[in-house]
Amino acid sequence: MHKTRILIFVTFIAALIFTGFQCSSTELTSARLYIQQKNFDKALEVLHKDVTKNPKSDEGWYLMGLVYGEKNKLDSMVIAYDKSLAISKKFEKEITNNKLSKWADTFNKGYHNYKRGTETTDEDSVKMYFDKAVDSYKLAALIEPDSVLTYRNLAFVYLTEGKNDEAIEPLEKLIELNKEADGYRYLGQIYYTDGLNKKQEFKQSGNPQDSVKAAEYFNKAIALLEEGTKLYPDNGDILKTLSSCYIEVGKIDVALESFKTLIAKEPDNKVYRYNYGVILMQSGDYENAVKEFKKALEIDPDYENASYNLGVAYVKWGTELSKEAEESESGSTEYKEKYKEAIPYLEKVVEAEPDNADVWELLGKVYSVLDMRDKAMDAFNKVDQLRK
Repeated sequence: MHKTRILIFVTFIAALIFTGFQCSSTELTSARLYIQQKNFDKALEVLHKDVTKNPKSDEGWYLMGLVYGEKNKLDSMVIAYDKSLAISKKFEKEITNNKLSKWADTFNKGYHNYKRGTETTDEDSVKMYFDKAVDSYKLAALIEPDSVLTYRNLAFVYLTEGKNDEAIEPLEKLIELNKEADGYRYLGQIYYTDGLNKKQEFKQSGNPQDSVKAAEYFNKAIALLEEGTKLYPDNGDILKTLSSCYIEVGKIDVALESFKTLIAKEPDNKVYRYNYGVILMQSGDYENAVKEFKKALEIDPDYENASYNLGVAYVKWGTELSKEAEESESGSTEYKEKYKEAIPYLEKVVEAEPDNADVWELLGKVYSVLDMRDKAMDAFNKVDQLRK
């Protein structure tokens, strides 16, 4: 960085030699001398006089930007440089080089403060470093407003802090400037999470406006993620969030196709298998849901969610077969086999979570259907104890 500054001043001195014999205001002549002496306060004083007398002084504004940069008043530097360039392109090369140097300095400060924040455990220190990183990245974006790297890092600081709302604007810039995959991925996740939060608020409040707002967030995420999927068809994170949004708005068929695509790309991804199983179960395809949950458990035998939903899928399957037998008066007891197959998976869950009243209650119902009276009584007693 120091070499860059030296280069800037060498360029500037060369310019002084070239323009020394040209007509120049007294203020500009004085400003050049003060800059050479690094007396930046006096330089600013005479430069303000110069641009006040001559608002079209491209060199006056350029030198003022140079001085503001040396004083680390970067917002004022940018304003002065922009005014110089609006008058003429005479100093464009020098301005571009100096802005790039200042951007690099500022960006690196942001990076180092963010890194320090991730390496400390003291909450106050974490906040301090992250705040400093945000300030630096915002200045870097002001200096170079088309820098994708700056907006990506700024968004990551906010996301690390859990400040999703603040991360939206830099993520939008990633998409606007370069259609970045990270922009689609993280912004889609934010809208999806907002939708889930509003959905939960609706459950608690019963306010229909919360339900409407949740749907708006899910649909906003879908529109964004569909665009991202077209650009990045192999990005599993984008497709996964998109599929989850489809489920939330009831587009089950579309979600099924999405997860088929995901699994074709990563057949040993337990989460994809599990989510696919959940969608199949929601659509009433219990046989294939069971296959997907079993596949997830083959990949990870301790995957508790897969165990639970495998048990639930068998119970739902058994319930459906029981209704069919009753309606047809066939006397079939096939449904009992499905209930039996649910037991080991549900029992595995309560072994891991002995205080889970909901699973104990489901087990009690299964035991009752199978006429396992003692186990059913124990399960329901456990439910009563837990819920008291």
